[in-house]
Amino acid sequence: MKKVLFKGCGTAIATPFDDKGVNVEEFKKLIEDQIKNNVSAIIVCGTTGESSTMTTEEKTEAINTAIKTSAGRVPIIVGTGGNNTKQVIENSKKAESLGADGLLIVTPYYNKCTQKGLIEHYKTISQNVTLPIILYSVPSRTGVNIEPKTCLELSKIDNIVAIKEASGNISQIAQIAHLCGENLQIYSGNDDQILPILSLGGIGVISVLSNVMPKYTQDITKNFEIGNIKKATQMQLDAIPLINSLFSEVNPIPVKAALNLLGYDFGIPRLPLTKMSPEKENILKEELFKLINKTRKEEVEC
Repeated sequence: MKKVLFKGCGTAIATPFDDKGVNVEEFKKLIEDQIKNNVSAIIVCGTTGESSTMTTEEKTEAINTAIKTSAGRVPIIVGTGGNNTKQVIENSKKAESLGADGLLIVTPYYNKCTQKGLIEHYKTISQNVTLPIILYSVPSRTGVNIEPKTCLELSKIDNIVAIKEASGNISQIAQIAHLCGENLQIYSGNDDQILPILSLGGIGVISVLSNVMPKYTQDITKNFEIGNIKKATQMQLDAIPLINSLFSEVNPIPVKAALNLLGYDFGIPRLPLTKMSPEKENILKEELFKLINKTRKEEVEC
């Protein structure tokens, strides 16, 4: 069986910015809180981390901060994807040299490619690094879908170990699981599909929700793992209104607003993303604290 980077909840962590760049102290604070709430991994410089508007120096600072703060307590997985294969290799080598535990590599966007191009893209990257690679399929953002037969071909590569599946297509995910088996582990890339993907043999989630509800999100996966399916199902369903609010505008606009509501200083996203609309932020606030209060009440009753 291939290396398992983590099981359970990995947080696709947001990045706080100030007028100097990455707000390192606030970033450390969130990472510590994530670890204290038992998340299984932290993913930096991904979509939620706004990697597309970060400089090379800022990415290095964010990766270093995450690795040093974690100090080996949880794996640090770095988003190094892009639409230039050569640049992705350079980014991946850099992450490897800094001490990352794994790589999350999104499909090429804008220039796009065929399924054959995807195979060559990932194969070439895999030959230039030794770290385990998680494929990332999110066609709603990239315009490129990793088809099941392509997953099968990529699963034959030793250091391609998993896929973050955010297509939303459960039938496709079932086909990937059928074709690839243990040669390609599956993580849910959508917070509203954690349980369905676990039921198909998935081993966890790379989550936006867990930025603000880390223990809750981890507990969904843990309850499923120990066979408490009824509890896991109820937790998944109870979180749907908050998840909907967290994606009511383009990620990470809402999650940064939610972190600010919880007392963190995460500022606003960088342009071209903008501050969340007041109307949607009010709904987000209501759903966030409704779930927090419900969870606290249940913990007291237990």
